[in-house]
Amino acid sequence: MRVYQTNEIKNIALLGSAGSGKTTLAESMLYGSGIIKRRGTIDAKNTVSDYFPVEQEYGYSVFPTVFHVEWNNKKLNIIDCPGSDDFVGGAITALNVTDQAVIVINGQYGPEVGTQNNFRYTEKLKKPVIFLINQLDSDKCDFDSTVNTMQEIYGPKCVQIQYPVETGSNFNEIIDVLLMKKYSWKAEGGMPIIEEIPADQKEKALELHKALVEAAAENDEGLMEKFFEEESLSEDELREGIRKGLVTRSIFPVFCVCAGEDKGVRRLMEFLANVVPFVSEMPKIRNTRGEEINPDVSGPTSLYFFKTGMEPHIGEVSYFKVMSGSVKSGDELNNVVRGSKERIGQLYACAGANRIPVEVLNAGDIGCTVKLKDVKTGNSLNGKDCDWHFDFIRYPNSKYSRSIKAVNTSDTEKMMAALLKMHQEDPTWVIEQSKELRQTIVHGQGEFHLRTLKWRLENNEKIQVVFQDPRIPYRETITKQAKAEYRHKKQSGGAGQFGEVHLIVEPYAEGMPDPTVYKFGGQEFKLNIKNREEISLAWGGKLVFINSVVGGAIDLRFMPAILKGIMDCMEHGPLTGSYARDVRVVVYDGKMHPVDSNELSFTLAARHAFSDAFKIAGPKILEPIYDLEVFAPADYTGDVMSDLQGRRAIIMGIDSEAGYQKLSAKIPLKELSNYSIALSSLTGGRASFITNFASYELVPNDIQTQLIREHEAELEAEDN
Repeated sequence: MRVYQTNEIKNIALLGSAGSGKTTLAESMLYGSGIIKRRGTIDAKNTVSDYFPVEQEYGYSVFPTVFHVEWNNKKLNIIDCPGSDDFVGGAITALNVTDQAVIVINGQYGPEVGTQNNFRYTEKLKKPVIFLINQLDSDKCDFDSTVNTMQEIYGPKCVQIQYPVETGSNFNEIIDVLLMKKYSWKAEGGMPIIEEIPADQKEKALELHKALVEAAAENDEGLMEKFFEEESLSEDELREGIRKGLVTRSIFPVFCVCAGEDKGVRRLMEFLANVVPFVSEMPKIRNTRGEEINPDVSGPTSLYFFKTGMEPHIGEVSYFKVMSGSVKSGDELNNVVRGSKERIGQLYACAGANRIPVEVLNAGDIGCTVKLKDVKTGNSLNGKDCDWHFDFIRYPNSKYSRSIKAVNTSDTEKMMAALLKMHQEDPTWVIEQSKELRQTIVHGQGEFHLRTLKWRLENNEKIQVVFQDPRIPYRETITKQAKAEYRHKKQSGGAGQFGEVHLIVEPYAEGMPDPTVYKFGGQEFKLNIKNREEISLAWGGKLVFINSVVGGAIDLRFMPAILKGIMDCMEHGPLTGSYARDVRVVVYDGKMHPVDSNELSFTLAARHAFSDAFKIAGPKILEPIYDLEVFAPADYTGDVMSDLQGRRAIIMGIDSEAGYQKLSAKIPLKELSNYSIALSSLTGGRASFITNFASYELVPNDIQTQLIREHEAELEAEDN
């Protein structure tokens, strides 16, 4: 294939809810442009997009598929993204490296929760949007109702470019109000028959054409003036106005196709090639230093690797975008992240599982290569005298977590290696080896997301694994002052062990003044502070350690050992073994022995004294609380609220957002464990949610009692 220049390249993300028909649309685009000779089908498991075994097993897209088509001397790089919200990482990746989104809508159902989510991502990233209503051949398709719903949600920016004369089994004609032509097809689809608009459609077509002209003119002062003078625009002026409106997100063109019958697809590609913005017309991406990087072929060579695919018999396939300059086979580039050099082997234009060798790729283009030594997803490779690093993709927080372990413990190392590779393929599979929870945790976007991970481990890697509920990272703290003392004494011939520590504990809050006096049982303890340490704990909160020992009762050299003993207890809280936080400890007295005292003795004494004081200082368990936002159709609001209240959630508010209800709540992490499954079941998969950590709050007394009993039972089982 020929080499394309930056001003001939357009990068497009193909988005849509599961079942909207993106994979079928991709097949028709590839077929229509001549990249493939025969259209595959999902049922036959031979499509360009869904070619991984797990995708063929489930009949769903799991990974974003990169392919290209050549049309009207333009190269369209297209990334077909998974429709399920569980695989949202693919959509986020695609939107960050493309310049235009085509959101496919199932004409049977209209905008769905997945449509809303996809649109929200385009809004956040300021990407142009084209809406494409698909499956017009379905008897359940109501095109006009779908457009009305879209205009209710997205406003008058939704402007029709086309409409079908009929939907259902009789669908075979589209009126295009940009070109003012009728497109029709024979039963097999493919090349359209282009004719004048028939008389019975003329009035409707003229009305929609006028609305389109007005919408296009609003994006350019010159066009607006001409529209006011002549009340019309030429075809080229219309295209120019639409292009400018796309860049500023002030127009969302609406197209219609029947991808399954290959009707309307070629006209869509014509519009993409002729009208949507080029790479050079879009806002510039910034590197990590905040510098704008122009997609300039004469600039320094810089590649950003946004996706890694693991393919049988090939290994890693690395997908990249040329941010600047150009790259050709044999180039030696520097990996700015890993500090290594890479020699680029064969370059390819992407076509799903197929790859077409190319000589060179220029700024703005997307391609792939294989067998790189040390390149991971998110890395940047640069030419000589260039050190640009890109880190602009931000993935949503995980929604569903499970602990994972290999059935056969001898497979644990192999399992971890496989998990890390899978994280490279999909960065929203997050792997955590938690020292605190003593578990390996896999985080994902939903139950289906992690079920897919498990399927791949067991079927591709032949590693049997089990999922379990992850432990909850509780915290422990205290609510009142308490004092305790402990003497550690041990004699076993020769030098013994001796250390005695007297200390006071109390809750600590940011900005508290240092203490001067304490009272316990009528006895007053005045302090003379010798030293104060404020330690920000890695798990949140603080420990304030005060040395107030007078008269040399404990040598200063033993204070680090005392602090170590206290920190040991903070890391393994006295109630449940969870991390403790927000405690102030004052060591005010103690004893030592001139021969037998050593650091170990004072560490052990401090540990016991702190544990004893903690247990009588009104100890409480804290649980992680998350901010939760649920997006659900209005008719499910009552059911969603009832379910949340049963999960100890506090409803903070309800708002309407783009045709859906948004419920805001605060909910304990423990109650989120299976929430993605429950919400999907409750709403038929028509709702979604996002979470963010909010704070730690006290657990109810009955739950605290239960947690303490469970911990004691665990310790007893370990002892036995």
